[in-house]
Amino acid sequence: MVGLFQETGPCAVVEIVEGKFGTQARDWGWDRSSNIIFIDQPNQVGFSFDRRVNASLDLLDTKRILPASSAPAGQPEYTYLNGTFSSNDGVSSANTTEIAARTMWHMLQGFLGTFPQYNPAITSNSTHSGPVGINLFTESYGGKYGPVFAAHFESQNALRRAGKLPMNRTLDIRLASLGIMQGCVDDLIQAKFYPIFANNNTYGIKALSLVDQQNAASSYLSANGCQQQIQSCRNAVSARDPNNEGDVDSVNQICKNAQISCYQTVLGPYAKSGRSVYDITQLVPSPFPPSTYLEYLNTAEFQSGIGVALNYTESNSALNNAFVGTGDYERGDQISQLAYLLSLGVRVALVYGDRDYICNWLGGEAVSFSIAAQSPAYVPFYSAGYADIVVNSSYVGGVVRQYGNLSFSRIYDAGHLIPAYQPETAFTVFTRIIMGTGMSLGEPIDLSTYSSNGTANATHTSRAPDSAKPTCWIRNINGTCTDEQKEMIMKGKGAVINGVLYDKASGWRAPGSSVSVQAGYPGTVPSAIIATPIASSDSSGAAKTTQEVPTGVYVATSTPSTSQKGASSKSIMVNLTLLVLGFTLVLSQTQ
Repeated sequence: MVGLFQETGPCAVVEIVEGKFGTQARDWGWDRSSNIIFIDQPNQVGFSFDRRVNASLDLLDTKRILPASSAPAGQPEYTYLNGTFSSNDGVSSANTTEIAARTMWHMLQGFLGTFPQYNPAITSNSTHSGPVGINLFTESYGGKYGPVFAAHFESQNALRRAGKLPMNRTLDIRLASLGIMQGCVDDLIQAKFYPIFANNNTYGIKALSLVDQQNAASSYLSANGCQQQIQSCRNAVSARDPNNEGDVDSVNQICKNAQISCYQTVLGPYAKSGRSVYDITQLVPSPFPPSTYLEYLNTAEFQSGIGVALNYTESNSALNNAFVGTGDYERGDQISQLAYLLSLGVRVALVYGDRDYICNWLGGEAVSFSIAAQSPAYVPFYSAGYADIVVNSSYVGGVVRQYGNLSFSRIYDAGHLIPAYQPETAFTVFTRIIMGTGMSLGEPIDLSTYSSNGTANATHTSRAPDSAKPTCWIRNINGTCTDEQKEMIMKGKGAVINGVLYDKASGWRAPGSSVSVQAGYPGTVPSAIIATPIASSDSSGAAKTTQEVPTGVYVATSTPSTSQKGASSKSIMVNLTLLVLGFTLVLSQTQ
């Protein structure tokens, strides 16, 4: 739901009046160029569940209490909610990425078998299905999900061809493209770049001193340090748990130790900077992107409208502990899996915003080189230059290095959730990936020979924006509220309106009257749907506009000059995209 409502979905949640939310069409929703399935993964997050139980949710520490009860004495009732949730039993869900991949394959078999109209392999003049071409996009922990899921799909395809799975009751699921957005792919490659990025980034921010940077770097390389522990983990997995079942205690402990050690000694020192791990330019807590959707998804109207019988769960501590317990974060060999996908002709695109710390672009760039190093046909990737990503006739959104089906993009002025920061750029990049066009200009290219032209390094620098004033969302207290705001909550001070804590009720401002016209809420249709005007011209050259719903992506002919303004669109084919957003593991709860 993070991706659906904060980033790439067709609608964004807005306040309509006090006590009522609705949705507005998003200008740059990815549905403009593809059908999209958003997946709650693993089971027991979002609206997915194993079995339903009645419990209490303490918003102060996000813990669930069984059985449901009244708020503790002195705690405001609005911070202690009774509802229906999944069991919170980690045994009832995946505890490794490999197990999650199997679940995903079965889900796709069921979904595409039940709804063949969404199967891109079935054309209008044929009822016989060929291989299903899926565009799989993942984010954050999805840097591990994406390669493993794709490799599992291919292994299942091989079993079908060998007659070990019934051909008439299963589908060949093949990737057309894999997009990894801000992916944490492999600590063996990326971890060393945490202290480097913290001290030497393109915003001139020194989140770590030079001494602290050097200490963290030393911790990575030292005897029995992060690097060696990761390698020990992988050696143990290879010898004793090659299928990544996560059921060998000794292997789990080695990998868990590696994960915790890397976090504490290499990644963790950044915390004392007081800056967001998702946006180095912002102090914590950061209010962006807004968490309006958390309140909306837990309204009775919404839940009744979509037919769910439980409350929305953003994250799940039991699942977090289950994944940390197997050391899943350090187990994988995703680099070789990505190289394998390239050999099959899958487009592999790595996309990174340059303000994110937790999966920073320096580490992402290193991942792209590591993939090329394992792909003999992609040696020319090293000599490809960084070309501008031309988003419209007046804006360059970043730079891309591309050779054939492998690309690495650095997106300017974007934090961890790239589409929330740069929606038009993210949409443009997404559409060029699934269309197989040039990432720089969007023009048709021959992917067997194409190489981007430009500078050897991505050296663009930016000025850090001012840190935004925090917004305290009651359903995300620990992530969005300051210590002073938490104290206000405990003392019963302030006013909570539409899920936000204000010093006084007068601090809330009602939305403009146009919002209620342009937005709809569950069970209703907006009284007016206002499409974005699209500029065009007639034979005389005079400008005109239409109310046509925008589709497609901008195709450039050159890098724009700063004096040019405006943008245009172009119609495209419709694809099927599977969007799986990873989750961030919280290590402090398991130490």
